[in-house]
Amino acid sequence: MTRILHRTIGANPPKAAAGQGIYITDSEGRIYLDGSGGAAVSCLGHNHPEVLDAMKAQMGRISFAHTSFFTTDVAERLADQLVELAPKGLDYVYLVSGGSEAMEAALKMARQYFVEIGQPQRHHIIARRQSYHGNTIGALATGGNEWRRAQFRPILPETHHVSPCYAYRDMKATETPEAYATRLASELEVKIIELGADTVMAFVAEPIVGATLGAVGPVADYFKRVRTICDRYGILLIFDEVMCGMGRTGTIFALEQENVIPDLVTVAKGLGGGYQPIGAVMLSEKIYRGFAEGSGLFQHGHTYIGHPIAAAAASKVVEILARPEVMTNVLKMGDRLQAGLDSALGQSPYVGDIRGRGLFRGVELVADKDAKLPFDPSRKIHSRVKKEAMKRGLMCYPMGGTIDGIHGDHILLAPPYIIEPDQVDLLVERLTDAINAAIHS
Repeated sequence: MTRILHRTIGANPPKAAAGQGIYITDSEGRIYLDGSGGAAVSCLGHNHPEVLDAMKAQMGRISFAHTSFFTTDVAERLADQLVELAPKGLDYVYLVSGGSEAMEAALKMARQYFVEIGQPQRHHIIARRQSYHGNTIGALATGGNEWRRAQFRPILPETHHVSPCYAYRDMKATETPEAYATRLASELEVKIIELGADTVMAFVAEPIVGATLGAVGPVADYFKRVRTICDRYGILLIFDEVMCGMGRTGTIFALEQENVIPDLVTVAKGLGGGYQPIGAVMLSEKIYRGFAEGSGLFQHGHTYIGHPIAAAAASKVVEILARPEVMTNVLKMGDRLQAGLDSALGQSPYVGDIRGRGLFRGVELVADKDAKLPFDPSRKIHSRVKKEAMKRGLMCYPMGGTIDGIHGDHILLAPPYIIEPDQVDLLVERLTDAINAAIHS
């Protein structure tokens, strides 16, 4: 009998007993290849000696200091590291304890910024359908994951959504990527004008959509067009890199590949590599000055923000991520993973699309490849894939509702950056077997 309220009532999940590198061992001795990094968290694998040593050293100095009284050297160092690695224009850091907290803080920063500069009428948030920005009330309202939102809709603040950049399903056969990007940007502009341009506060987007769509990236100059529109109407651009950031796509920040600088960016998951709960919001000088020259404070806070041990873990993780060979391996192994998936699954009548960047890949499953017809949701193909994968010693991240919150199935892959060629091949082999077993069972 368990006293834990597990995510699925009545489930009897295996007990994780040990972790080493890209593997987790359960209490029965079964070994699982961590093909999803948990939820794109364990970027350096498990039991990394340098990170553990950094945490132990910090414990010997101080374990907790509330940020209303103190800062710490380790928190200051982490902020410096992030700013040095970020593209120019992201100049300050606010530390939190996870991705949802980061998004809540970013939304409140955006709102307070406009109050501070004398535009309190700005309050509307626009995001994209089939996005995911966290599970707290504000973050859930901002996200467009309909399955997660449905039962909580009556208590969610009002937000607004436009189409995602989902070329596999939404780009017309007669449309070029540039034309598709233009159409989506125009839709955003129409929504802004409809709401009243001087009442819109922020547009929120994941550079590479993670859990809800399965590693879907933008086309052409989509984000450059979005940035131009935001600037035209004085709207803040918020990038959510909680899942796709911190090296997951082959650059420390996914936004580097778009050559676009947002006003705010959220990071978490890979920031601490799973060694401690931590997240952060990076903000521009403009927003910082709005606070500094206004009330002189950011009216927000949580007990554990800037936690010294979490900051120590993240600081060492970031130091390791910045080593050139790490991103080189992400790109090299990402290419191998894509090639392996293409070879093993590309001709399958049940695989519609294989996509992503770096070690962030998605496989969309279909019942009819030519028509892009999804499986009947009642079959819960994504759940079957997860079950079959675990039987074969593979952790992956399947999700349902890919298309609209109800229809569609995909599998997200996000293995640790230390993965080696033979381990990539093993991941592909086990996933292929799991997909085939799930569909034919």
